[in-house]
Amino acid sequence: MKLLERYIARQFVVTFLFSGLSFVALFVLISLVENLDEFIDRNIAIRDIAMYYLNGLPETFLITTPISVLLASLFVTGRMSMQNELPAVKSAGVSMTMLLKPFLTVCLVITLLNIINSCWIVPATYERKNEFESTRLEKAFTSSGKSTDLHIRESQNRMLSIGYLRPDHTGGYSVSLESFNGPVLTSRIDADSFRYIPSKKQWVFFQTRTRYFSAEEEQFTFNRETAPFRLSFTPETFRIINADPDEMNLFQLHRFIRQQTKAGFSSLERAKIKFHAKIALPCASLIIVLIGVPLSTRKKRSGLAIEAGLSLFVGFLYLGMQKTLSTIGYRGIIDPFLAAWLPNILFLCVGLQLCKWANR
Repeated sequence: MKLLERYIARQFVVTFLFSGLSFVALFVLISLVENLDEFIDRNIAIRDIAMYYLNGLPETFLITTPISVLLASLFVTGRMSMQNELPAVKSAGVSMTMLLKPFLTVCLVITLLNIINSCWIVPATYERKNEFESTRLEKAFTSSGKSTDLHIRESQNRMLSIGYLRPDHTGGYSVSLESFNGPVLTSRIDADSFRYIPSKKQWVFFQTRTRYFSAEEEQFTFNRETAPFRLSFTPETFRIINADPDEMNLFQLHRFIRQQTKAGFSSLERAKIKFHAKIALPCASLIIVLIGVPLSTRKKRSGLAIEAGLSLFVGFLYLGMQKTLSTIGYRGIIDPFLAAWLPNILFLCVGLQLCKWANR
């Protein structure tokens, strides 16, 4: 039995690597054809173009892996069926569960490698890839963060508002700090600007105007000098708040969501979906192989063209469903966890049903 498992696993790995490299090469070729005119018009060096596509390989591999896994499982199982190897294996008492074992073992390794790729490698290359597109191809990108009209919950009873935050996150303009006692506003400090002093690890407000509120009266003070304040934020906090979720690894994205929640930001659906998708998309390989193997267990006369077409249809159906549900999730219509994992759940149900059907 070990010999059969090694044989199937070897065939599956070779076919997966071939299909994976083919899909990656196809994606790169299509992109190169689309951008070739711009590369020539802007006199971009071949070395820079090569680095651009090299930085895009991890993301391309991540996206195409489910399709490659499906094609490899369909091809290997279908070939065994057409060559009468599969009927012989079944007659020896090998069940669908035992047949799936080498496929699932290889897919488990692929999934673990893709989790590392999705959570750490892709975010590291995403920023360099986008920097090339924005600086060399002059493509515009909208940041998920904000630099104007920030309203942040600084602590349990204080709210910080910033009219404009400097790009280096070390200061800003049109600042106000409101203090509350429960729902009651007790004081408000307005300042023309503020800046972080690293040596003292504190913020300094300039041209402050302070108002104190009570049930009896309102007091007002004006200070033309500087006024130091200790806030729970650092420039790194603002940097995290304004970061793009696609450029953060798994741990950074978790801290980003926690910081945003603590700061009182709403509309975190996109960041939460991105967080769950970093695990959900790599796990698709384990699930989609449950569809590919049972579909090809029955002997049939169809060739590689049918196997390739079926894998492309199912693979792009999965990617399209994931994209659609993510878009719906961004608008807050469905829960972020469900938006990221629902395609996996649905395909898992289909795969388990196909396995039962193939066992009959």
